[in-house]
Amino acid sequence: MLSLVAEPVEVVVSDAGRLYEMLDNAEAMLRQRPQRSAGILVTRHEPGRYTLALHESVPFGETREKIVA
Repeated sequence: MLSLVAEPVEVVVSDAGRLYEMLDNAEAMLRQRPQRSAGILVTRHEPGRYTLALHESVPFGETREKIVA
């Protein structure tokens, strides 16, 4: 079971050249939130569509990726 601890940030990009910039910006936004017991889970829903969220299953200070088939 997934346990989110904050509202997710959605990234939708059509220009592949900006993907990493946009993901980095979303990750930086989440790192500013006061939650100190969770890391960041990046979920790829389809090419160009991602959500990032603080998640208790990811250790604080880490970022992990999940790909939804």
